Amino acid sequence: MSVYRVAQVDTAGGPFEIVEREVPQPGPGHVRIAVDACGICHSDALFVNAAFPGVRFPLVPGHEIAGRIEEVGEGTYSGWQVGDRVAVGWFGGSCGHCTPCRQGDFMVCENLKVPGWAYDGGYAESVIAPADALARIPDALAAPDAGPLACAGVTTYNGLRRSSARPGDLVAVLGIGGLGHLGVQYATAMGFETVAIARGAGKADFAKQLGAHHYVDSTVDTPVGDALQSLGGAKVVLATAANSEAITATVDGLTHRGELVVIGADPDPLGISPAQLLMSGKIVRGHPSGTAQDVQDTMAFSALHGIRPMTEIMPLDQAGDAYQKMLSGTARFRMVLTNR
Repeated sequence: MSVYRVAQVDTAGGPFEIVEREVPQPGPGHVRIAVDACGICHSDALFVNAAFPGVRFPLVPGHEIAGRIEEVGEGTYSGWQVGDRVAVGWFGGSCGHCTPCRQGDFMVCENLKVPGWAYDGGYAESVIAPADALARIPDALAAPDAGPLACAGVTTYNGLRRSSARPGDLVAVLGIGGLGHLGVQYATAMGFETVAIARGAGKADFAKQLGAHHYVDSTVDTPVGDALQSLGGAKVVLATAANSEAITATVDGLTHRGELVVIGADPDPLGISPAQLLMSGKIVRGHPSGTAQDVQDTMAFSALHGIRPMTEIMPLDQAGDAYQKMLSGTARFRMVLTNR
């Protein structure tokens, strides 16, 4: 019997353990991926702690998967071949029959198949995934870089490219952590005049290293909205920080018809009044991740411009330690599990 290893939790909030399972066979429309690397995303905690409905245990998390196809299920699109390097992100497949899917808006599928929720995720040596979730990895990207780009990367990249900003516009990125450090790089590469907003003067040099043209220290340059207006007003604010108060503080820094794109998840409400939006026509928009094609676009853009996530790599058998390091905030932006 051929076996593979997974890092799983048996109960909500429980510890990780390494377990051997029999290697599964992919069904029609699916492939089996030999996982080379899997990023640890902060949203994995929502599944580990059963904060999402329908979570089943034992649970194998992980939706920043990079690996190689090792078996193609019968009836699967023939464009995928054994040995192809592929990534699977938050978008782990769609149902194809709900209203958003019928409208071609697969990212907001009502039955979205997130790896680690709808099916076993990438904290493993092998994973079965639907073929519509696959994004081809460029040769220039190593697996530990490709994994985080399938979630953190595509979310920031898509948030910017689908915004109203155009090259030369002032664009601010709130937060320069796991999402924001990629957002600043993408904003600069897209030709925006880029502002990084974070807490503390000590992050200014790092922001400039990422390519930011300006740095706003939210502990000193307050109100943050005034600091942005002194630069001419932001056409777009990409809010990556999971802090509703900090997000709210950027609204008055938008120019007329400016757009606040929210990707940082915080359960607390935003403190925005209609009066802040109406007269100047400002927009507040929530932005989800991106489809498999969006992930592929993100990786291609990243390869072209030399954009990479900052990662700390640990082996699969240390999944519990790596997960805790992510939770504690001491990780080097993105924790990544590897099998090779």
